[in-house]
Amino acid sequence: MTRTRSARLTGARLDDAARFLWTSGRVLEQRRFAHLFGGESDPAGVLAALDAHRSTDGGYAYGLEPDVRGPAAQPIAVPGALLVLEEAGALDDARARAVCDWLAGVAAPDGGVPVVLPSLRPYPHPPFVPVPEDGEPPVGALLSTGQIVAPLLRRGIVHPWLTAATAYCRTAVENLRETHPYEAGAAIRFLDAAPDAAWARREAARLGALVREQRIVLLDPARPEDALISPGYSPGEYHLPHDYARRPDSLARRWFTAAELARGLDHLAAEQQPDGGWPIHWVRWSASTESEARPGVTLQALLTLRAYDAPGGA
Repeated sequence: MTRTRSARLTGARLDDAARFLWTSGRVLEQRRFAHLFGGESDPAGVLAALDAHRSTDGGYAYGLEPDVRGPAAQPIAVPGALLVLEEAGALDDARARAVCDWLAGVAAPDGGVPVVLPSLRPYPHPPFVPVPEDGEPPVGALLSTGQIVAPLLRRGIVHPWLTAATAYCRTAVENLRETHPYEAGAAIRFLDAAPDAAWARREAARLGALVREQRIVLLDPARPEDALISPGYSPGEYHLPHDYARRPDSLARRWFTAAELARGLDHLAAEQQPDGGWPIHWVRWSASTESEARPGVTLQALLTLRAYDAPGGA
């Protein structure tokens, strides 16, 4: 007799998450939840909520990325915007071109974009985000560029900046010899979307070996002493297999055994808090940014659990 795997995203778990999002979520996360889980097929509300974060110069600001405050557009806010557009089926040529035009204006000569710009300096920002000095030449980062390039490649966007940024990410991935979880996560997002599939598989295998060798993945939540926390991270800021392989079709899925992935997913499901939301694990430098970040973290947990509950998941 075949044993049926029980779902981790139960109706009760989803109901509790809904209660949290309707109570504590920003308009954007409430609209995303209604679209992704509530049967609201028209994405107009999602797009209207996202547009409220648009800056006058074509970037994204106003706390779209909860750790980056103020009205000055920042590159690290762009991945969240593209995620929402992709979810809504609205990452069209016009929107993509506008984003790429803005990125081209802040990019380094090699196409990479910084995490943040000097314009962030006057506004609240966490102590773990270094802000460049005014007049300092821009320096690209895989952390930001990889996350931005991936959805644009999936959509088949063509833009001069994207061509340069793709080459930048390819070189940055090939040169990775030491990394940390957020950078490795950006790298695997890029590799999952890279047009050269054979190259991406080879580099993903190398990256996965690096992640395991550096012990920057917690393979057994019952044994936190087996993993290392990267410098500057918060105590307990571990990354589990599903943080790298957010979907079962990710190249990072091959880095882990079925048992390792299942332990992590069980831990993710069990992390739901009494209020229905999921916690953040990075430095809590501001109560308001934590409260604004948790709804997005909760949506990501729901999406991950749903992806792995589907046929072919763990």
